[in-house]
Amino acid sequence: MASKAQKLNKTVAGNLKTAKPAPRTRKLSHSNYIFFMSMLAGLPAVIFSMVFLWQGDYTAKVQWTFSLLIIGFWFGCSLAVRERVIFPLQTLSNLLAALREGDFSIRARGAMHNDALGEALFEVNSLGQILREQRLEAFEATQLLRTVMTEIDVAVFAFDDEKKLRLVNRAGEKLLAQPMERLTKSSAGDLGLADYLEDEAIRTVQQTFPGGASRWEIRRTTFRERGVPHQLLVISDVSRALREEERLAWQRIIRVLGHELNNSLAPIKSIAGSLESMIFKDPLPDDWRDDARRGFSIITGRVASLTRFMEGYSRLAKLPPPQYQPVEIGALIQRLVNLETRMKIRLLENPEIVIRADSDQLEQLLINIIRNAVDASLETRGNVQVSWRRRGDFLEVLIEDEGHGIANSSNLFVPFFTTKPNGSGIGLVLSRQIAEAHGGTLTLVNKKTGHGCEAKLRIPTRLTAASRIQ
Repeated sequence: MASKAQKLNKTVAGNLKTAKPAPRTRKLSHSNYIFFMSMLAGLPAVIFSMVFLWQGDYTAKVQWTFSLLIIGFWFGCSLAVRERVIFPLQTLSNLLAALREGDFSIRARGAMHNDALGEALFEVNSLGQILREQRLEAFEATQLLRTVMTEIDVAVFAFDDEKKLRLVNRAGEKLLAQPMERLTKSSAGDLGLADYLEDEAIRTVQQTFPGGASRWEIRRTTFRERGVPHQLLVISDVSRALREEERLAWQRIIRVLGHELNNSLAPIKSIAGSLESMIFKDPLPDDWRDDARRGFSIITGRVASLTRFMEGYSRLAKLPPPQYQPVEIGALIQRLVNLETRMKIRLLENPEIVIRADSDQLEQLLINIIRNAVDASLETRGNVQVSWRRRGDFLEVLIEDEGHGIANSSNLFVPFFTTKPNGSGIGLVLSRQIAEAHGGTLTLVNKKTGHGCEAKLRIPTRLTAASRIQ
């Protein structure tokens, strides 16, 4: 049995090797198919005419003449039908070819809505008009983008998947001190930009480029062109903006220091002058001891106030980095609410949330905000409400009061600005610094409905890269 099977397999294999491929049948073209069908449609009439003509009592001249006329008319009508069908298709083909080549100015004649062929031509004309408008819009948008890229004072570099430079604007040429022709197709390593295509997508560095040394903000993102990933590198000079912010900060500091020093030194100078004139009197007044005691008391009070001011300033400047540990938010807020004895604070029931934060700093932040809310609500005999929730990867603590609201929000976080008679003006500033040190935010706004203020603390529920920035 095995030998017979082997012989059969060899025979089949030999037949497969010697067998020739079947000839490919030639498909009839559409134009020839239309011509053939037209001829076939007129064939019965031609046959009947020929039979009637050649079997009748006609002369051979008449028979041959009419036979040629019938056959010629039959053949001509078939050709006319073929041209009538093929010509519009050729027109459509030419129109579509023009659209494919980007020529949107050609239009087909005879486009109308009451005919199937006319509707097809009308739709092709409409498509050409739409494509023409879209190309014009794209051209204008491209020109605008090129103008912006040329005039913008930010260096822009585009690298392909092989880290070869494909696009650079005028600011990029100035930064690297080379023309575009020499920069294009250079590698990121040759340009000294390879390090910025890795690691952090956003960073601020002090770097010296061929075009100058400064402090630069570097942003990196990705995009695709024809399915191929590219990287876009944007380098902007932030030294001017930082210097302006630094100048404004110094102005605010000097204004605050000058105001506080004047408030303390002016009465000290006045009292010291009065004491000096009193001491040089001869004889001394009878109550000079009491006057001296009151004067020195005032001087001591102003010096103590100035000392407290400087200590508060030191607290703002020397906030230690957070020491992260697990913190139960519900228990922490409940404990802080119980410390407030001036009013009953409404505490909404919320699920227990555990985050990683500095418990001491977070407690100081919440004490400041809750105390401010209570102070504001006591003036209007309103209430204070505290709630918290998880929003994605962030914890949100909401503290609402029913006070008069915020009259001037621009000075909320200005150091030592306060509207309270005995306020220090550092509570909100310190609270915001604590929130930002944890990678979060602290905002205070007037409530949209009703009267009062709404303080929102938003910090990450887990230790992220943002919360490690000190």
